[in-house]
Amino acid sequence: MPPFAPTILATAEPAIPAARAWAARYQGQHGPALDLTQAVPGYPPHPELLARLAEAAGSRAGAGYGPIAGDPALREALAGDVSLFYGAAVTGAQVSITAGCNLAFAMAMKTIASPGDNLLVPTPWYFNHQMALSLSGIEARPLPCRAEDRFVPDPGRAAALIDDRTRAILLVTPNNPTGAVYPPEVIQAFAEMARRRGIWLILDETYRDFLTEAQSPPHRLFRDPDWKDVLVHLYSFSKAYCIPGHRLGAVVAGEAFQAQLAKAIDTLQICPARAGQQAVTWAIDALRDWRAGNRAIMAKRAAACRAALDAGWIDAMGSYFAYLRLPEGAPDALKAAEFLAAEQGLLCLPGPFFGPGQERHLRLAFANAEAERLAELPQRLAGLTG
Repeated sequence: MPPFAPTILATAEPAIPAARAWAARYQGQHGPALDLTQAVPGYPPHPELLARLAEAAGSRAGAGYGPIAGDPALREALAGDVSLFYGAAVTGAQVSITAGCNLAFAMAMKTIASPGDNLLVPTPWYFNHQMALSLSGIEARPLPCRAEDRFVPDPGRAAALIDDRTRAILLVTPNNPTGAVYPPEVIQAFAEMARRRGIWLILDETYRDFLTEAQSPPHRLFRDPDWKDVLVHLYSFSKAYCIPGHRLGAVVAGEAFQAQLAKAIDTLQICPARAGQQAVTWAIDALRDWRAGNRAIMAKRAAACRAALDAGWIDAMGSYFAYLRLPEGAPDALKAAEFLAAEQGLLCLPGPFFGPGQERHLRLAFANAEAERLAELPQRLAGLTG
């Protein structure tokens, strides 16, 4: 057999199928399986959004090619939403629509980094970010975050890791997998360091819509007149509008960055479906109150998850995820996750999927489940400790 590319061989296997393979052995002895692996909305899309998606998918216009950077109406609508949220002035020319937020990240990396370069990534990290970098021959340089710091990265530690091959710093807030929310002053400190060192700050805020302003005051990066020289902002429509199957994400950055990003998108012809773009353009303003209602749903689920778990389990928790520390006497995370899936019917992801030094942690995507089902957690987890 001819050889495969070293970059694909060095890329980890997808995490979700591995966990679900363990669950295939579950015999139902504790009731229906409770799947808390994947970050997917645990409630349906708005019915009017579904109707508009169906109408757009059945239209001739929805079947044709669209502009490389995305439909202008959606770009303007998202720019308005970003401007409103951050109290800034962002324009449609500073927005590109991508086929999901993972592709937004991958295309941003194609724009700024080459094989052999590195990107500072706080650990524990979102595995798809590391996999995308590995696939492109780019080093994901770990920036360890500590539970005692609430898993918030330290700019001082980051500064010591930057070298002449560092092209960017990546921040994900609210974080996947820990749920940690980075304070605005920490984000600002990273932006200032990136500007001083001549590198980019990649800021992924996929889960921002599930926090209130009191929980996560908006950072002020977009109000800095020079933000376009340092910031690349990533956003996902999938979670906020419950449409992950339509793969819609966005990159918000300066016009110079957008011009280079367009080359990557056009070269690979990875453009999002127009039907999804057309429907979400309507939804951004029309479903603002509905999105606020979803925040309340998520807050209820977070409260139910916290109430179900002994406080000693929880190392961090946020808008979508609980990051659990395994107690003394429990097996390591890989063995624990396999046991929970195969014997207890609880599907979660082990810490080693999220980078080095995570052998005693599990991630629960509690947002997937209704509050009533989260009450099952103590029974499911009890098997780990006897």
